[in-house]
Amino acid sequence: MQTRPNQTYQAVVAAPGFCLGVQCNDDEITGIDFLEPRPEVAATTPLAAEAVRQLKAYIADPGFAFGLPLRPAGTAFQRRVWEQISAIPTGQTHTYGDVAKRLKNAPRAVGQACGSNPYPLVVPCHRVVATGGGLGGFARERGGFLLDVKRWLLQHEGSGAASAG
Repeated sequence: MQTRPNQTYQAVVAAPGFCLGVQCNDDEITGIDFLEPRPEVAATTPLAAEAVRQLKAYIADPGFAFGLPLRPAGTAFQRRVWEQISAIPTGQTHTYGDVAKRLKNAPRAVGQACGSNPYPLVVPCHRVVATGGGLGGFARERGGFLLDVKRWLLQHEGSGAASAG
């Protein structure tokens, strides 16, 4: 989920205030990155074109359900966290502590797994927030551009946590 400055993308999709860089091979999405605003890049593969279609569908309708083939990634624990996060319905949030309790682990470990998510939006880690209504971190950042992206995503989905800071 981190922004990588010199990364090659098979497509770049514009969103309000940010962009999404899509990385893929012929069969699987290998990563999606949040990027500072920049010109879009047309898809260079059929799978990248499908990813662009689905990302734009989500930007138009936050209830859109993704169906992209994702390359298996992460540790066993990270995959368990991402599975829990994927089950959070659009417009709702859970705290790091809620997810940790379900997994019998620590909230900090959940936060670290969220920060390692290679497929933001598809695996909606933005729906995990701090106890007490704050946004918490996002993509291993505690402020700035990426926290603004998290705030926009939560507002886009109609979550009450979007106004928290």
